[in-house]
Amino acid sequence: MPDMVAMIYETKAALILRRDLAAWQMANVAAFLAGGLAGTHGHMMGEPYRDASGRTYSALIREPVFVFGATLEELRRTHQRALSRELVPAIYIADMFRTANDDDNRAAVAAAAPDALDLVGLGVHGPRKTIDKVVNSLKFLS
Repeated sequence: MPDMVAMIYETKAALILRRDLAAWQMANVAAFLAGGLAGTHGHMMGEPYRDASGRTYSALIREPVFVFGATLEELRRTHQRALSRELVPAIYIADMFRTANDDDNRAAVAAAAPDALDLVGLGVHGPRKTIDKVVNSLKFLS
């Protein structure tokens, strides 16, 4: 395993998932949030991979993505911390599990009161020290 101390980046990405989700929901939400962060912060992406035959594979996020578990209250607190630091978080709310497309996802978020979002997942990316403050006191998902 690489020496994590040697892998210090100026930026950091974190996903915060609600602990009471089913396993499939956690995986689904994590995928959506990571995609949202990578789409917003293109510099997160590395270069495409090639195997020994020269076959090309998709690029991956170039830095570790830390995954935390949280309650709804902890998600809401983390969301507020991110907003207060002028980060643009990726969000996933419970109503999005009942939609079938991106337009309906956006409509579900647009209908939700900002101070009462039923958050099931949150993704943040930014300066390492800022993200550390945003996720302060959260525990890694296990």
